[in-house]
Amino acid sequence: MTPKPPADDFTDALLHVASPGEAAAGIPGVLHSMAPAIADLGPMRTLKLLTAMNQKDGFDCMSCAWPDPDHRKKLEFCENGAKAVIWEATPVTIPSTFWAEHSVQELAEKSEYWLGLQGRLVEPVYKPAGEDHYRPVTWDEAFAVAAETLNGLASPDEAAFYTSGRASNEAAFLYQLFVRAFGTNNLPDCSNMCHESTGSAMVETLGIGKSTVAYDDFEKAELIIVMGQNPGTNHPRMLTALEDAKRAGADIVTVNPLPEAGLQRYKNPQTVRGTIGKGTTLADQFLQIRLGGDMALLQALSKRVLAAEAAAPGTVLDHAFLAEHCLGLEELTAHLADLDEAEVLEATGLTSAAIDELAARYLAADRVIITWAMGVTQHKKAVDAIKEIINLLLLRGNIGKPGAGASPIRGHSNVQGDRTMGIWEKMPESFLAAMEREFGFPVPRKVGVDSVDGIRALQRGEIKAWVSLGGNFVGAISDTAAAEAAMRGTELTVQISTKLNRSHAVTGDAALILPTLGRTEIDLQRTGSQFVTVEDSVCAVHASHGRIPPVALGLLSEVAIIARLAEATLGDAHGIDWLSFEDDYDLIRAHIANVVPGCEDYAEKVRRRDGFVLPNGPRDERRFDTATGKAMLTVNELEPVVRPPGRLLLQTLRSHDQFNTTIYSLNDRYRGIKKGRRVIFVNPDDLAELGLDDAQPVDAFSEWPGQPDRVMRGLRVVAYPTARGCAAAYFPEANVLVPLDSTAERSNTPVSKAIVVRLEPAAEPVDEPIAETV
Repeated sequence: MTPKPPADDFTDALLHVASPGEAAAGIPGVLHSMAPAIADLGPMRTLKLLTAMNQKDGFDCMSCAWPDPDHRKKLEFCENGAKAVIWEATPVTIPSTFWAEHSVQELAEKSEYWLGLQGRLVEPVYKPAGEDHYRPVTWDEAFAVAAETLNGLASPDEAAFYTSGRASNEAAFLYQLFVRAFGTNNLPDCSNMCHESTGSAMVETLGIGKSTVAYDDFEKAELIIVMGQNPGTNHPRMLTALEDAKRAGADIVTVNPLPEAGLQRYKNPQTVRGTIGKGTTLADQFLQIRLGGDMALLQALSKRVLAAEAAAPGTVLDHAFLAEHCLGLEELTAHLADLDEAEVLEATGLTSAAIDELAARYLAADRVIITWAMGVTQHKKAVDAIKEIINLLLLRGNIGKPGAGASPIRGHSNVQGDRTMGIWEKMPESFLAAMEREFGFPVPRKVGVDSVDGIRALQRGEIKAWVSLGGNFVGAISDTAAAEAAMRGTELTVQISTKLNRSHAVTGDAALILPTLGRTEIDLQRTGSQFVTVEDSVCAVHASHGRIPPVALGLLSEVAIIARLAEATLGDAHGIDWLSFEDDYDLIRAHIANVVPGCEDYAEKVRRRDGFVLPNGPRDERRFDTATGKAMLTVNELEPVVRPPGRLLLQTLRSHDQFNTTIYSLNDRYRGIKKGRRVIFVNPDDLAELGLDDAQPVDAFSEWPGQPDRVMRGLRVVAYPTARGCAAAYFPEANVLVPLDSTAERSNTPVSKAIVVRLEPAAEPVDEPIAETV
């Protein structure tokens, strides 16, 4: 089916701003998901797909990593999951004539939205060096081009191999096997840009970088603190778990710079209350914190807990748990004794009364979950802030018991599984040694590059080939202008993708696009129909079975593409029969069972209808595999984010009709934005202070010491109830303002939630945000 290319219209004339929403989901959510699905896919195809999504014998939703309950509803999906399925399962395909009609330069001038709407990629295409058009090639020709470039490098470390969190466990394991057999650990991935701070903090303090709760723990909790996340847009099915917890008696507290509709009121479309009633009010308390204030709030809460213990010795802290399982209490107590309340209030923008109220809720609850996402992880002091989350939980024994624990929420559907399978530039020695025993070749030990250091290596000319298994790296990474210039300096870029995105238009001298099957599609190989597996946010592993025929003949699965690329590049150099993995995915699972801890009998366990849950020391047995063998209470120096006079702190965020860099529409229903994305949300009092008006066009300049300002031109101001001194703009467009050098301490994650910006009246109207330095 040939698409009708829509107009790539981002003009201000079409932008409409209304009042923000006050409730999430409900009938509007159903209409916004089902109506487009039926229109695009037809009723039968829609029914077949949506009733199979997140079911035990169906396919896993590709829109987020939220876990599935044991007792699933017949329609166990959300609005954004339905949109993700429509996006992938569209019958619209890109015809061969498209590539002659559109140069790479022309594609680079299009928006992410336009690129994605062109349809599914269905044939490999190649842009030779020195040319400006892709052209269709055979699979053999494509693999030969990639292999020739990779084998012609002076060192395996001159190549980097990026991974998106949508890749399955089988594809991820085979990919890292190929990369390490090739001879490098250059395995940057999307986790570097989102939850790397979580892993860094939790491994040091708890011995594991994953959630310490199970799905059912939410309904058992007495208090749930939701920090720096917006479930209504980014993982809407979480709202059902929060509603269940609320009905079971839990208090819910939200900590965020913006009020979010989904945390105010939830209208569950699968209940009478949600369809014709008012829904469920979720948040008992909303703390509208300033950007970067989370660490100060958490320290203030822990100090209040310790003060309550001092006032009533032996009645507040979990002394038995602390004595048996933890270290560092005395040091933490001494450190927090000097915490300055005035500094806390300045950093957070909160009142002492609001912090006291939350502290009282925490002290009254025996079972507490703290859950967070990128609003916490993408700050300079993110690792320390997450350590403070762990401190607060440990003080009252809220790790390793029902209804309590640390719950980082992953955005990508299998970002956690990919890391489990070895997608990391610095996998531990135990994993690398197991790989060496299993496959018999010398596994490299040199630490590879992560996403930010990968750009720096590109800038220095040290990486000459970039291969991406899914995702949209150029669109997702910080400092867009610098990243794009660096990527254009490579000899070859290779993208394994289902649909077009920005990374296909920002290429090396030569470029390949290799089209792949989607998760919704039947994967038929020589030994029969194959399935893949994924790991969700609570360490549960389960199978995912495609349900519809491929959109076109000749498409290869991710596993098949990796296997053939490895065969073309390495041949039998290590005695590995790469092509056998394409024929039978159980052969991959047999190796996973021997290499990955907790995955023994993997092929058998993932065939169970419920899958299986990976071991989790803190959750399962209060075992902490840290350097000391104990959970660590830590001392962290508070460093509040300073907002210079006349400046704002900017955070990037998603719209509701968006999944990561994929733009489903130009609307953001819950924030009142329609037919546009070139906006910046600013508190009305800040607008008055800055001498700006609502709806005024402005240019946003980000400031970084010793560097020219970065600028995003032609934004429309939207007066919005953000925290004072804080502003927000849409990702990925606002990535142009995030300096490459602005990263979190120790995790190297881009700091996308506290960018110092100044706003000036727009110099001139433009049709697109412009990335430049001035």
